[in-house]
Amino acid sequence: MTNDTTSPIKGGDGTEKSYPGLETPELITIAEFIQQTLPFNDLPQEILYPVISRIVIQYHCQGDVFDAQTPQRGLRILRSGAVELRDSDNKLLDRLGEGESFHIAGLNAERGEVIATVIEDALCYLVPDEVYGQLRDADRNFDRYFSGQRNRRLRRAARYQPEPNTMMQEVRTVMSTNLLSVAPSETVQQVAQAMAARRVSSAFVVDNDVLVGIVTDRDLRVRVVAKGLGSATPVGEIMTPDLECVDGSETIFATTLLMTQRRFHHLPVKINGVTRGIVTTSDLILAKQDDPVYLVQHISRQHDVQTIKELVSGMANLMVQWVNSGMLAQQVSQVLTAISDAITVRLIQLAEEEFGPAPVPWCWTGFGSQARSEQLLGADQDNGLIIDDSVTEAQLSWYRDVANFVCDGLDEVGYIYCPGGIMAKTDEWRQPLATWQKTVRKWARSPTPAAVMRVSIFFDIRCIYGDCKLAQRLQETMLDQTSRNSIFLAALAANVLDTKPPLGIFRRFVVDRDGEHRSELDLKKRGVLPVTEIVRLHSLAHKIAAVNTDERLKALAAEKHLTIAGSRNLADALHYIQQLRIKHQCEQITRGEKVSNFVNPRDLPKMAKEQLRDAFTIIDEAQSSVRQTYRAGMG
Repeated sequence: MTNDTTSPIKGGDGTEKSYPGLETPELITIAEFIQQTLPFNDLPQEILYPVISRIVIQYHCQGDVFDAQTPQRGLRILRSGAVELRDSDNKLLDRLGEGESFHIAGLNAERGEVIATVIEDALCYLVPDEVYGQLRDADRNFDRYFSGQRNRRLRRAARYQPEPNTMMQEVRTVMSTNLLSVAPSETVQQVAQAMAARRVSSAFVVDNDVLVGIVTDRDLRVRVVAKGLGSATPVGEIMTPDLECVDGSETIFATTLLMTQRRFHHLPVKINGVTRGIVTTSDLILAKQDDPVYLVQHISRQHDVQTIKELVSGMANLMVQWVNSGMLAQQVSQVLTAISDAITVRLIQLAEEEFGPAPVPWCWTGFGSQARSEQLLGADQDNGLIIDDSVTEAQLSWYRDVANFVCDGLDEVGYIYCPGGIMAKTDEWRQPLATWQKTVRKWARSPTPAAVMRVSIFFDIRCIYGDCKLAQRLQETMLDQTSRNSIFLAALAANVLDTKPPLGIFRRFVVDRDGEHRSELDLKKRGVLPVTEIVRLHSLAHKIAAVNTDERLKALAAEKHLTIAGSRNLADALHYIQQLRIKHQCEQITRGEKVSNFVNPRDLPKMAKEQLRDAFTIIDEAQSSVRQTYRAGMG
C-alpha cells in the first residue's frame, strides 16, 4: 500500500510534484515558498521537508520589534511585509522584504546589539532555534550562508568556478625545483659546464646566501658569445640582477600574464618568502599550450594593422571560452587589457619603423580602465602621450604622426575613438611633461564640475610604452596636487556621489522606465564605476600610487585609510558585479546579440538578485562614508 503523502500533488505552478512527508496543502504552500528563498533553495528534500511542519506562522503589525529579549527565538523568513534592521546607534543596517530572513541572535553576535522593526505589516515563517541549529549542522553550505555578513556570500559567488581550469592552479605545481646556485665570482665557462651537467637552462647567482641575480642560456648567448667575451668572465658581470619573483600560491594564469608582459623567460618562485623553485616559459607552455593568453605573444609578431585585426577578431568567442572554463572577472579583464596593451605596443613599433626613432624620450600612456587593467569588450580609446621637455617645435610633428598612426590603427582593430577626444591624436592629450604638469595644477586649482567629470579618467594613468619615468613624474605631480587639495577632493566626491546604486526603498531595484533599456539597469554605470570612483578618490586623497582598483584597496587597508572589512566589502561588490556583467555579455555573445551592460533584474535567478542587492548596498554605504569624509570641502 502506497502512502498517499508521497503521491503526486499539483503544486502552485499547476504541475504534478511529490512532497514526501507533507500532509496538507498549507504545508505544501509553505514548502514551495521556502524552496525559492536563500539559502533553503539548495537544501535537498530529505533535509528541508521535515523542517516545514515545524515552522511557526506569525503575523506582526507595523511597529513590532525583535531584539535580544524577544522570547521566541529562531530564523524569521518574511513571507510578506518589510523589516528594518538598526544598530544600537540607530544606524540603518538593512531593509528586508519578501523572501529575506534574519536571526537576531546571529546578528547580535556579528554586529553587537541589533534591533529589527516591522515597517510594513509582515507575515513571517519562524524556524525555531533548535530546528535552525539542526539545519546548520546538517548542511555545510547552509551554515556558511549564515556564518558571515553579505560580503562573504558575495566573495563565494564571485569566486565560483563552474569547471576546473588548469590555468587557475598554483604556479608551484609546475615549477622546477632542480635549482643550481653559483657564486658571482665563478666564470661563465664554469657556470655553463654546471648547467650542462645538471641539464638546466638557468642558474641562480648567490652571494653570502643572498640571491643577487640569475644567468640563463640566453644570457650566455647574447651577453657572452655574441659580444665576444672570454670564458673567464665572472658570471656576476653578465647576470640579470634585481630579480622579480612570484609567490608559489600565484596562479599559472597570473604568472603567464606577468612573464608575457615583461618578456621574462625564467621567473624565480618563492614559498613563504624563500626561493624554492623556478618557472620557465616551457613549463607554462606544457601546463596549457593552447590557452588564449598566448594571443598576446602572437600579436607582437604581426606586421600590419590588418593582420592584427584578423588575429583578434575572435576575442568575443574567446572570452566566452575563458568564462566557461572558470576564469574570474578580474582575470578576464587582465587578459583583455594585456591584449589591448600588446596591440598598442605593436602599433607603436610599426609606427617607429615607418617614421624612424623618436627625436627625444617619450611615453605612451593608457588612461581609465586600460590603466587599471580592468578592460572588457567594447572598450574605447583613452590614451595620451608625454614628451620630454627637451623637445623642439620642429620635432613635435614626429609625435603627432605616431599618435595618428596608433590611434587610427586601434580604431581599425576595434578600439573605437574616444567620444570625448581623450586620445594622443588630440593636441591637448599629447604634450611635453612640463605642459602636462601645468595642466594638472590648473585642474586642481579650478575643479569645475564639468572639468572634474571630464578629467577624472586621467587620474588613472599607466605607462604602456616608452620612458615610464615620464609617466611616474606626472603621476607624482598629480598626487601631490590632489592629496592636499580639499576643494578638488570635494569636487571629485561630488562626482562620485552623482551616480547612486539602483536600489530604492526595501532594497527594490530601480530600473529605467522607458527607452531602449526599459525595465533594465546598467551594471557598469550604476555598479562598476561608482566603486572605481570611490576607490580612486580615497587613493588620490592619500597619495596611493597604485592604479588597479584591487591594488588600491589593498594599499588603502594596509595604510589604515580603510578598514580591512571595508576594503574587502568593496572588492567583493566589484568582483560580483563584474562577474555578473561578464556572464551576461557571454550569454549575449552566444545568442548573437550586441554586447551591453544592461540587465533586467527579473531575468536573474533569486540568489543572483539577492547578491546583487548586497553589492549595491555595500556601494551605497561606501558613498555615505564619502559624503561624511569629504563634505567639509563641499561648501
